[in-house]
Amino acid sequence: MNEGNLQTVTLGMGCFWSPDALFGHLTGVIRTRTGYAGGTSADPTYRGMGDHSETVEIDFDPGRIGLARILEVFWNHHNPVNINHYKGSQYRSVVFYRDEEQLEIIRQVKKQMERGKGELETGIEPFSRFHPAEDKHQKYYLKRHPDALEKLSGLYPAHGDLIRSTLAARLNGLAKGYTNRGLILNEISEWPISPDRRETMTDLVKQIRW
Repeated sequence: MNEGNLQTVTLGMGCFWSPDALFGHLTGVIRTRTGYAGGTSADPTYRGMGDHSETVEIDFDPGRIGLARILEVFWNHHNPVNINHYKGSQYRSVVFYRDEEQLEIIRQVKKQMERGKGELETGIEPFSRFHPAEDKHQKYYLKRHPDALEKLSGLYPAHGDLIRSTLAARLNGLAKGYTNRGLILNEISEWPISPDRRETMTDLVKQIRW
């Protein structure tokens, strides 16, 4: 896989734990991470977010999944009007675009979605900066399964490598119930990795006790 071909989009749709798992299970999404964006605070944290919002940042291969598909999933999985029954900047519906091409796609998909849903009160804003959330907020649902983490530690000794991996993204989606083991195994068989690593990943996924 050529990392130079990847594109990135940052989305806010309420608490970032579920979106991390939701987008992480999609074929063509390479990695996800939770964090804070859209505000002016220099160093936001979960307990000191300031005017930032909880967001998920998605790296995806446009040859396998388009931004339009990601946006359809985005608008089909949250209510922009009264998001999490919360008023304020922490939880809001927002899309941060990185260039004019992304902006045009966002506008087109929003218009299409509004034909069936009515007006979507989602902010569309230029991307400025993304602040990664603390480690405990990365791959939140996967981390609720100790056996999975223990087995993955052999493949990814460094925590940062784990949370950036495509495998962790898929397994986080599995832990939340967005996908199943068979789909993940089928996808691994097509990943551009060595046969030895593919066998190791396949055996690992089969052995995890959920």
